[in-house]
Parts: sequence; structure tokens; C-alpha cells
Amino acid sequence: MDKIVIVDDERSLLDLLTRVFTKEGYRVQATTSAAKAIEIIEKEDLDLLISDIRLPEISGMEILKRCREIRPDVPVIMITAYGNMKQAIEALKMGALDYIIKPFDLEELKITVAKGLEKRRLEQENLLLKRDLKERYSFENMIGKSRVMQEIFALIEKIAGTDSTVLITGESGTGKEMAARAIHLLSRRADRPFVSINCAALPENLLESELFGHVKGSFTGAISDKKGMFEVAQRGTLFLDEIGEMSPWTQVKLLRALQERKIRRVGGTEEIPVDVRIIAATNHDLKKRIEEGKFREELYYRLNVISFEMPPLRRRVEDIPLLVNHFLQKYCQQMGKKMKRVSPEAMSILETYYWPGNVRELENVIERIVAIEDRETITPASLPPEITLPVRRNETSVVFNPGFNLMAHLDEIAKNYLRQALVVTNGNMSKAASLLGLSYRSIRYLMDKYKIKARIDLAES
Repeated sequence: MDKIVIVDDERSLLDLLTRVFTKEGYRVQATTSAAKAIEIIEKEDLDLLISDIRLPEISGMEILKRCREIRPDVPVIMITAYGNMKQAIEALKMGALDYIIKPFDLEELKITVAKGLEKRRLEQENLLLKRDLKERYSFENMIGKSRVMQEIFALIEKIAGTDSTVLITGESGTGKEMAARAIHLLSRRADRPFVSINCAALPENLLESELFGHVKGSFTGAISDKKGMFEVAQRGTLFLDEIGEMSPWTQVKLLRALQERKIRRVGGTEEIPVDVRIIAATNHDLKKRIEEGKFREELYYRLNVISFEMPPLRRRVEDIPLLVNHFLQKYCQQMGKKMKRVSPEAMSILETYYWPGNVRELENVIERIVAIEDRETITPASLPPEITLPVRRNETSVVFNPGFNLMAHLDEIAKNYLRQALVVTNGNMSKAASLLGLSYRSIRYLMDKYKIKARIDLAES
């Protein structure tokens, strides 16, 4: 029920309006005191204010001013006598929704109140929608305190203000589309469309039509003209995911569109100018695909104006607790459940797991746990079996991304196995050495090398 506050020094009018709007289904709080009205505005929630302009102690204009300062979203309707029209107009300039002249028609006032409350609802919904979009896709929502993520955040801020084409590489599930959205939302194109298309999800003929559009009759099923994603994204950003899967023929058309800033619909002859920023992403090594004859070299250089890699989750282990907490809050709220905490032992296992599916896999694991775990604390027993098994990796499935470093990769494997052995043995270095087939001196050397402390890191890192 919407709450209406009414201020007027005429008790009979106040009683009448209270009865009328209570009958209409509103909660009504009425007062003859301007000071009391200001106190309500300062301390209580309200959805709409009706105030007489002329009050004995403090004027209605002062109430309006105070309401605009404290609750600018609350609509205010002023009541005035015919002789105070100048003040009524001044009230509109100060932000009042409307004014009603005494003696007034109650039906007219009801309509004005209903319009004011509807306007406030729409404004609140719009604000919530914008806030939701910001929380879901904004730069700040890219979680990470690790050095590699901080470097990416800094780079995104630098390149967002340009119109340069961007190529984002990285394994599946690392957040390439989220990075692309962050670039868009920080750019001058932020108020224009962000259009995403997965180049691997459509066959060649359909992908060409999706990108460039088609004219009626150009192929079976083309019953009318259709805009392509280039036109839909006009003056915005077009995100081409899995660009490495694009067919050679479509690559030719894309290269032409990038070079000439014009497209031609399938089956059409008209050249259509386009103003679109391109951000492409791939989990393939495009240079290798060029060598294999599967990707055009000139298109690669057109796309690779600015490039960066989204790191796999195993290279940003220190971000895992932040991400876990973020996803817990998200899914506990969505499912209406009390916020859960993660035990140090369970967190250590989550930090040690290889995460072949990266952030996407971690999010799925947390969503599953929130859905089925009744206990408030997440323990190792709450985790899926594939996370807790002693051997959890298939090293033959390593993705050789640009910049792959074998020694760093082997160090990461050794560090993860060492941490897992310490988890299993509850920090007992002798037992961990035995599990790993190492001497006590060797395990001490590795712990110093990787800066792992037997008990402190297990609980806090």
C-alpha cells in the first residue's frame, strides 16, 4: 500500500481527504502541523505528499523545499487558493508535481495522486533496471584483486575511450564477454546497443545472414527483409564470440566490412554504411589457425589492433575467495536462502582445484551447492566429487594459449599438488612429503619456493 502524507490546517478538509484516500486503498498519515510533516519526511517512508501552501507556522513552500532535499523522488502536490497562483507556479519551479486550487474536485485530485504515484513507480523501476544492468555487467562487477586482473582493469579503462578494434583471447569460461561489456559500458557508445553473437553456434549461411542481414527472397525461408547484427548495433558495439570458428567465406565478408565500414545484405545490392566498434574473442590460437589455413591473416591483423588475454582461474587463485563470496551472495539472494559461509578446509580445496572450466565452472559449482546444501556452513563434504578427488586433472587437455610457459605451468601444478597434500594431512609436512614421495627437506624447499605456510596459508590464502 502506498503511503500518502497530507498537511493542511483545516481539520475538516484533512478528515475528508483522509477518509477519501483510505477508501481508495492508500495508507494515509494526516497532520495540521507543518513541523510534524517535516519530521515525517525526515524520519519515515512516504510515497506522496499533499500540502497546503499557506500554513500558520511554516509555509508549505518550506515543506516542499525540505522534501525535495531529503526525498527528491517523492512527488508533491500543493493545495492553493486562487489568490496564491504566483506561489503555486513557484512551487512547480521548485519541483512540485502539480497544484490543486481550492475549492477542488475530489475526482481530479484522485487522478493527480494516481498519476504521481505511477510516475514514481516507473522512475523507481527504471532506476532498479539501470542498477541491475550496472551490477551485472559493469567494470566494477569484474571481480579480482590479483595483479593480473588489476592490470586488465587498468587496460580496459585505457582502451574504452577509443574506437579501436579489440581481440580478447583466453580459455572458455574466463569472462571474455564480461570484459567486452565492460569496455562498451565505459565507452562513449555506452548508451547505444551492445550486440553479441556466437560465431560457433550457427552454420555458415545463417551466420552470414545474422551478421549482415538479408533481403526478401534471397534464400528459402527469407520471407521478408531482415536487418543484420551490424545494423542492429549501429553506433554501438558488436561482440563476435568464438571468432576462430568463422568460415573462410564469412571471414572475407567481415574483412570487407571492417575495411570499408559498409555492409551488403545477403541477396542485396545496396551498400549500407555502418558505424560499429568490433570486439572479438576466441579460445583458439589464431596464429596457429592461420598456419593451418583456417583463418585469414589479413583479418587477424584487422582484429588484433589491441589484444589481451583473460587469465585462467588457476593463474589467479587469490581471486577465488572473492568470487566464491560473490556467487554465494548472488544465489542465496536469488533462492531466498540465508547467506552461507565456507569453512577454511572447503576454501582450500576450491583454491587448489584446477578449474578447467574457469570462472563459469566455479559459478556453476556454487549455484549447485546453494541449491542443495541445507547447512549454513559449506564443508568439504558439500563439494562435488570431481572437486575433492585426489587426482583431478587431465594434463593432456592443456590449452596452449598465446604466451604459454611450460615451466610456469609445471610450477603451478607442483604448487597445487603440494597444497592439496597439506590439506589432506591437515598441515602435517611429514605426512604430506610421504604422500608426494618427497623427502622432508624437499617439501620444505618447495614450501619456501611457493611461499606456502603449512597451516596459515591453508586457512587464509
